[in-house]
Amino acid sequence: HWLDAGDGLVLHQFRPARQPRRTDTLTGDEVDVGDRLPLCPIPITPTLIVSAAIASRDYQDVHHDRDLAHRKGSSDIFMNILTTGGFVGRWISDWAGPDAVFKNLKIRLGAPKYPYDTMTMSGSITELDGDVVTVAFQGLNSIGAHVTGTVDLELPKGA
Repeated sequence: HWLDAGDGLVLHQFRPARQPRRTDTLTGDEVDVGDRLPLCPIPITPTLIVSAAIASRDYQDVHHDRDLAHRKGSSDIFMNILTTGGFVGRWISDWAGPDAVFKNLKIRLGAPKYPYDTMTMSGSITELDGDVVTVAFQGLNSIGAHVTGTVDLELPKGA
């Protein structure tokens, strides 16, 4: 990954590789409190922000019109909450597997998610009650935590 640091300076940066999508599903027997989920870097582009806002029928100008976003005090267009929620759900389900059932998802937005940045998802299991696990997570970008939250997942019964 390359970072344009300004004044003609371009820096090479490393980011973790995204884990492949799980095809089987974890069971409650396979996880423990403290287990960390794999890091998930998500490069954010203007096209991603605009297309995801339109796909979710969010036509607020701050999600697709840079000039109007500037006039409203933002430094650029920014990602909407529906897109953020979608990324959270996809990352969690990629880790847990296709048969995990979302029971409760709580997200809170923080720092804006502007284009030309990367949001890196991270999290860990904080509670385990039978086959229901609670994962606390955050999505960080270069200016702070874009999203924080928790999710309760029901996993299939172990063997």
